[in-house]
Amino acid sequence: MNIKINKVVLAYSGGLDTSVIVKWLQENYDCEIVTFTADLGQGAELDEAKKKALSLGVKEIFTEDLKEEFVSEYVFPMFRANTLYEGQYLLGTAIARPLIAKRQIEIAKETGADAVSHGATGKGNDQIRFELSYYALNPEIQVIAPWRTWDLTSRSKLIQFAEKNQILISKDKMGEAPFSVDSNILHTSSEGKVLEDPSIEPEEYVFSRTVSPESASNDPTITELVFEKGDLVSVDGVKSSPAKLLETLNKLGKKNGIGRLDLVENRFLGMKSRGVYETPGGTILLSGHRAIESITLDRSSAHLKDELMPKYASLIYDGFWWSPEREMLQAAIDKSQERVNGSVKLKLYKGSVGVISRESDDSLYSLPHVTFEDDNVYNHQDAEGFIKLNALRLKILNKRNYSKQ
Repeated sequence: MNIKINKVVLAYSGGLDTSVIVKWLQENYDCEIVTFTADLGQGAELDEAKKKALSLGVKEIFTEDLKEEFVSEYVFPMFRANTLYEGQYLLGTAIARPLIAKRQIEIAKETGADAVSHGATGKGNDQIRFELSYYALNPEIQVIAPWRTWDLTSRSKLIQFAEKNQILISKDKMGEAPFSVDSNILHTSSEGKVLEDPSIEPEEYVFSRTVSPESASNDPTITELVFEKGDLVSVDGVKSSPAKLLETLNKLGKKNGIGRLDLVENRFLGMKSRGVYETPGGTILLSGHRAIESITLDRSSAHLKDELMPKYASLIYDGFWWSPEREMLQAAIDKSQERVNGSVKLKLYKGSVGVISRESDDSLYSLPHVTFEDDNVYNHQDAEGFIKLNALRLKILNKRNYSKQ
């Protein structure tokens, strides 16, 4: 390698890919390796990743529980905008990358490392998300992306390399599921192999976070969500931390078969990809948040938010969390949430989320104005002038377009 690296911080999962990367970095850069493993609620055992890093000769190992920071500083701000990429995807993978990258840059500073590395492939979005975040937070950092430079271009080659270098390959990896999985507390994403053909329905074994809607309980679940300034603060009368609240919603969503999505999406690189997602708690949270906004946001604010949301979603999907434009949009979104307070009751049933009721001391819903009964607050004759003024340009257009016919 032409670049001289003294120490590199690797985003390390303990899986086959990143374990191979540790050895590959040692061989090709002759540098010290620092591993960083983040617990974002993926369900993996961090101690196992630490033991594996030690067996590979890594002396500086960071394992951190970041679930609370992830939900409070990344997931909740994103949900204030009701964020959906291409109208459907709740961005569970994309929203995790800026936090992992931030900690890598911070650890690089703490340990004196001059480079960072990741295990994202050269075809996907994650390489972009990681590296845009790295450069935004430290323009001088050196980045090593093995999948763009090495010759280990297949799973079989990775396994051969691991066996040659006596890298432990767990039995579940040798007999791995025939698709790639990324998980955190917000979602599970499955891609590749048996899922690559979008004309074929995914098998039930692909799903790990939800029961199928068909096999979910025949009895609906009624749940109450309370919001303050657009953020969830309690579920069914129990206040808790952001991560614990999301875990509660995940359990409710799992047993009711909520949050499954089979999506063909447009990657930032230009190709289309098929992903199978499970976002049980997030799907419930989105429905509840939109319901409380429906009575606390005025029409123009709500419509402006809906116009801004696709741009905001694309910024997150494309890796621009740390960009000034994302921060500008976040400021506008957060401003809109100042009076988004109240409670929502939802019915969860066989894959669906229905709104039963919504209440707020900050409600803009005025029964005297909308009732079909007698009232003394609204003059029906006012509508005539309103309609005529809005019709004025249409009448003028009509006269111009059809006067000479």
